[in-house]
Amino acid sequence: MDTDTQPDKRAWLRTIVDPLRPVARELLAASLFVNLLALAAPIFVMQVYDRVIGHSGLETLKGLVIGMVLVLAFDYVMRQSRGRVMQMVALRIDVEVGTRLFDKLMRLPLRTLEGRPTAFWQQLFRDVDALRNTLSGASAILLADLPFVFVFLGVIFVIGKPLAAVFLVMFLLFILLAWRSGRALADSAQREKNVTASRDALVAEIVAGRGIVKSVGLDRAVRPLWEERQAGAIEHAIQRGAVADGYVTIGTELTQMASILLTTVGAIYIIDHELSMGALVACNMLSARLYGPINQLVGAWKSFGGFRQSVDRLSELFAESEDRSEATMRLPRPNGRLTIENLNFAYEEDAPPSLGIERLDIVPGGVTAILGKNGSGKTTLLKVLMGLYPPAKGRVLLDGADIAQFSRGELASWIGYVPQDTLLFNASVRDNIAYGAPGCSDEQILAAARAAGVHDVIADMPKGYATGIGEAGSKLSAGQRQRIAIARALVGNPPVLLLDEPSASLDRQAEEDLRATMAELAKTRTVVVVTHSPVLLPACRDVVVLDRGHLLAAGPAAEVLPRLFGTRPAAAPQQPPKPNPAAAVPPHQMQARVTP
Repeated sequence: MDTDTQPDKRAWLRTIVDPLRPVARELLAASLFVNLLALAAPIFVMQVYDRVIGHSGLETLKGLVIGMVLVLAFDYVMRQSRGRVMQMVALRIDVEVGTRLFDKLMRLPLRTLEGRPTAFWQQLFRDVDALRNTLSGASAILLADLPFVFVFLGVIFVIGKPLAAVFLVMFLLFILLAWRSGRALADSAQREKNVTASRDALVAEIVAGRGIVKSVGLDRAVRPLWEERQAGAIEHAIQRGAVADGYVTIGTELTQMASILLTTVGAIYIIDHELSMGALVACNMLSARLYGPINQLVGAWKSFGGFRQSVDRLSELFAESEDRSEATMRLPRPNGRLTIENLNFAYEEDAPPSLGIERLDIVPGGVTAILGKNGSGKTTLLKVLMGLYPPAKGRVLLDGADIAQFSRGELASWIGYVPQDTLLFNASVRDNIAYGAPGCSDEQILAAARAAGVHDVIADMPKGYATGIGEAGSKLSAGQRQRIAIARALVGNPPVLLLDEPSASLDRQAEEDLRATMAELAKTRTVVVVTHSPVLLPACRDVVVLDRGHLLAAGPAAEVLPRLFGTRPAAAPQQPPKPNPAAAVPPHQMQARVTP
């Protein structure tokens, strides 16, 4: 089965390489001329020794020099042409593989993206560099030159036939060295890469949380971890380097041994008048062209091993299943009614369900609050409603249509989302809002900012909407980042708006403003908010209470909240009262439909 599926996994590579076959023929043609022209120098030296020096042939020397000048000029042109071919290949690989990788990442399901560390996804883009360097760099030229080694071996047989046996034996020794070094370097490079990946993953986590690391003083705790992984990476790097250096040294010694042996045997044949002095010198020059590529192959195995690993990683990624890219049915702009039927969702196949809801309806025209303890499944429920987490059983309906039928792009345009951890990009305020609906007009951006209650704040900034916000919005306060994220979710005017703890970074006045904003937005769309804030609860028409992934209570806020808290909460209590499970909705009402 593995032999059948492996070619399919690498089908993407063939689609990249196959169109490059004409370019590869140009490369081989250029390499042919470059290597044939390389024969000119040894032949020139042989002729000078045998015909010019011994016969004082100055006219012959003049002709040979003129010929070599022309050869060198043509060689320069051919090498430049080969370099341009390599640049074109590099550009094509960068564009096609890089674009395909980015598009693939954007189409992967969220669970797949969350299943690997950040360092893994960063490594994939370095794998694109490995492909480019191998297919269009020195490694590609080395592979193009390798077949012409047999051409030089054939010329040696012609001009220095008595030395052929020496060349043949040394050539076989170099081949054996290259094969053995390739296996050894592949094993050591794989061990080094595994340890280095672990270290890079830790560094990525430290950099991502650098603010917490600095403020809490976590450097004392993470330093031993880093030192341990760094020591392991250094140890394996030294081991791999020692293996590589050992084989390179052996290759160098073989080269010198070959030169000494060639000169010794050649001298004997010259004394016996079976070989000319010029032929011996020419064969010595040709030996460098013969052993050079094979000796380079000894040091290039690391690159080839990295190339194979990069291809394997990219092949596994491109074989991953994707989000739906095209809808199976057309649906006009929904009204925003959300329905859950017999839903079960688990993060792992063998794990107990993280969510288990038999029936839940959320209707437009009001704010629905989702309450529950930490870890009760509130954020998971939002991601299931958006289609980011496909349920193992059951379905989610939008206006009566299963959301599994629609593409990720359509769902994103219909369901706005403000996550608990706000993500902004290092761009202007306007750009960050516009990312929610690419191609939107300035009027839409202004309307979204006003609806989110952040327009006045932006107007007071030094450059208004053109103000840069820094990396991840570092130049803004947490509340400003939250409001801009809400504006980004609203710029496409989605019929459904999901908010995950939107007031976590807001002060009391900002919370009250957000409550008024939510009430206004809910007049024309479905608003679902996960919150622990008592300030936002008075704006909620309906309440859904989760406990350990199951529906504990659902219904109008005026009925559920008194049972949940024991009494009706004040409009803005200072501390949220703790839920009283004993006073919650009884079990026979747990599947109550959320209605106005």
